Amino acid sequence: MGFLEYAPAPESRSILQLKDSYGLFIGGEFVEGRGGAFDTISPADESRIASIAIGSDEDVDAAVAAARQAHTKVWSKMSGRDRGKYLFRIARLVQERARELAVAESLDNGKPIRESRDVDVPLVAAWFFYYAGWADKLDHAGVGANPQSLGVAGQVIPWNFPLLMLAWKVAPALAAGNTVVLKPAETTSLTALIFAEILQQADLPAGVVNIVTGAGATGASLVRHPDVNKVAFTGSTGVGRDIAKAVAGTGKSLTLELGGKAANIVFDDAPIEQAVEGIVNGIFFNQGHVCCAGSRLLVQESIHDEVIDRLKTRLSTLRLGDPLDKNTDIGAINSAAQLARIRELSDIGEAEGAERWTAECEIPEQGFWFAPTIFTGVETSHRIAREEVFGPVLSVLTFRTPDEAVAKANNTPYGLSAGIWSDKGSRILAVADRLRAGVVWANTFNRFDPSSPFGGYKESGYGREGGKQGLAAYLKGASA
Repeated sequence: MGFLEYAPAPESRSILQLKDSYGLFIGGEFVEGRGGAFDTISPADESRIASIAIGSDEDVDAAVAAARQAHTKVWSKMSGRDRGKYLFRIARLVQERARELAVAESLDNGKPIRESRDVDVPLVAAWFFYYAGWADKLDHAGVGANPQSLGVAGQVIPWNFPLLMLAWKVAPALAAGNTVVLKPAETTSLTALIFAEILQQADLPAGVVNIVTGAGATGASLVRHPDVNKVAFTGSTGVGRDIAKAVAGTGKSLTLELGGKAANIVFDDAPIEQAVEGIVNGIFFNQGHVCCAGSRLLVQESIHDEVIDRLKTRLSTLRLGDPLDKNTDIGAINSAAQLARIRELSDIGEAEGAERWTAECEIPEQGFWFAPTIFTGVETSHRIAREEVFGPVLSVLTFRTPDEAVAKANNTPYGLSAGIWSDKGSRILAVADRLRAGVVWANTFNRFDPSSPFGGYKESGYGREGGKQGLAAYLKGASA
């Protein structure tokens, strides 16, 4: 008897009431951009979704001015309790419009609807609920008595978790009394613009949150703007370096969450079936478009063959295809440019001598797709073991002792996250204590909670998001 086939179960796009074109959101209203426009497309079939405005330097000026006025006259003067009410209202509206937001996210980004629906959007609501609770408790954030907001926050977010990264940035900034100018990623601006409609529904005072869409030049204009007090960026290490240089000496506060090359360490006493699921979740969740993805599997030598065999069997069951189909496990790669990079680094991995295995699956003719891929026989010097592929590609290395596992795990310019799989709690704690990673998961991977701080070391950036540490990043103490 063969495998049962899943019938298609597509989520309807009818819940979306998209506009043909979207302007910038400045001062509580949608306005036309002065820098032209571009089309946002669905990475699954390359079809046009809508036209998105490009913010010019003048538009960024207008957005920052609106944020400054709102901060000075309204938001910073409002009680924390009242600010919290707006955040609660936003969180509830996100829940009410959850299905619509999930469909828009999968359509624009390419991630499976199950992930948008069950992970991204619920976490977005959770982040706003969490920081709503902090809004009237800032004295307990750990930055001294009577802490004050920084002012205007310029925030630049990536394309891999468009709405979730918005929540990570906007929620703590607003709870702390700051106002915001947000620049979404060029390829995934849609849910930020629907979020702007939610802000209107919530009657958020005009100018408290402004959204300026566009490409890198728009983001650079925001980062360099002289009237921005705080810059928060999530994205590539290269752009992060440029931002750090631009901000140096200006007095602006800065939080950077950059790339990663996380080690997922599996010891010989690990629960194998559970570990295999964790490996799959660690690297193939969101097509590997995750800064903290477990892209380096370090498996103890004695169980290497068993783990790889089971992993290949599991990958053969994953379904690649339409992101809006509820049965889909692997969606589309976000852009042609990202697909080209994944292919390039995968070809280099093969050329350097690693053994490539790709799950058999039918690749759609239209859109940007890459089948789940494993490289075995990887050396620590290989580029696929050192550079961030940011796709569904796993590099497998082996180790014999815990010391060797730690040495290989730390042998990276990054330090964002790691995972440890073992039946012994003492071993997990001992190894975790020696890993230079901001987040270490134990017998799980890619779990996020708004009360838990997230961030990295070395080329993975600095500062923390989430928890009261993420709140403190938007506050100055009474003595400051």
